Amino acid sequence: MADEQRSLDTSRVEREGEEVEGSREPAPLTGLTEQESRIRRLQQSLCTAQLDAYLVTQNVDLYYLTGSMQAGYLLVPAAGEPTYYVRRSVARAVAESAVRTTSLGSFRSFAATLAADYPQLLGGGQQLRIATELDVLPAQLYLKLNEVLNAGAAHIKLTDGSPLMRSLRMIKSDVEVERIAAAAAVVDEALAAALPAMRAGMQELEWMALLELELRRRGHIGLMRMRGYNQEIMTGMVGSGEAAAEPSYFDGPAGGRGLGPAAPQSVSRKLLAEDEPILIDIGCCIDGYVIDQTRTAVIGSLPEELLQAYETAVSIIRRTEQMLRPGVSCEAVYEQALRLADEAGLGAHFMGCGADQVRFLGHGIGLEIDEWPVLAAGFATPLAAGMVLAVEPKFTFPGKGVVGIENTYLITEDGPVALTRTSEELIILPRSRHE
Repeated sequence: MADEQRSLDTSRVEREGEEVEGSREPAPLTGLTEQESRIRRLQQSLCTAQLDAYLVTQNVDLYYLTGSMQAGYLLVPAAGEPTYYVRRSVARAVAESAVRTTSLGSFRSFAATLAADYPQLLGGGQQLRIATELDVLPAQLYLKLNEVLNAGAAHIKLTDGSPLMRSLRMIKSDVEVERIAAAAAVVDEALAAALPAMRAGMQELEWMALLELELRRRGHIGLMRMRGYNQEIMTGMVGSGEAAAEPSYFDGPAGGRGLGPAAPQSVSRKLLAEDEPILIDIGCCIDGYVIDQTRTAVIGSLPEELLQAYETAVSIIRRTEQMLRPGVSCEAVYEQALRLADEAGLGAHFMGCGADQVRFLGHGIGLEIDEWPVLAAGFATPLAAGMVLAVEPKFTFPGKGVVGIENTYLITEDGPVALTRTSEELIILPRSRHE
């Protein structure tokens, strides 16, 4: 099936120092393509963790490592060439993938296929530890993989490799940052195009549809991927007044009323009204990469209590920016935000209200909305150059609304660089003229 396979430029990687198949040392990272560099870094992590291979199953991780999102499995040995085994569509995967790509064939024969392709790894009957994404792998598929992979001579133990993958994806390349920045530019342009149509008396849903049209016309793929189980996200959340402050299952400070029990988040059919906050928490996905941005608008003027809360959110994000530097722990950033909210007398409203408060200030972002690291208690990971984080201080007032701000930042050695582009000022729209 030579016409269904694509190989890495092996002559080039050999010149750059990769050892022969069976070695436990991956190639150096110099001069590699985007996907090759990611795979080599994953292989370094496998060697450090004393794991034999990584079996990639999830669409987003497949795309990250191969450049394709076709249904199948990617086997990355701790050293040597990876292979992308595709169920559907093989032809498209071959055209898109940056690694060796071939047909999966019979799933029941997967162990024999792997043993034939990797005889030194799977052909000797030894005990192997193969990592996979147990944070997202369905239990039924996990059981089937265990059964199928252990049908051969090797004795395979599937172990949780999700921390390795999520840690690998924390550091963004220049290419990834460019795509996130492109999504930010689309959000800025689309919001500017849609805001003039916002008026009292129109439904949240109606205005959100206008905004989504502007986003889609500029290349937004129409969804924002999340890794969390049972977590979904639309293009974002636009909520006004008490509807924005209604609690939701969504793991964020503001879920929104939604359109009913089957869609209990984001926009509702509530009518926009004057002198109430309108939270515009939106994103955009360009070439798989997402941006996250929140701005607060009002038709008329905000009540004093909510205006002070909004100004506190801006103050918190300014103080947070001072800490977004390599070496600072994520939990230290979160703890400062909690302290600032308490000092302003707003701790009970920070990042939600009552039992529905969320316990974080921000999150990594890239191919998924909920990436690592997380600015939260217990997440001691130090910030590092190349991380991209969305920081979102918000205050919820039941029956009144939600106010806040959110920017997405690239962490550099010299401090944070904002990728979001929209003006941070409170968006004040004129009241309707009454005849």
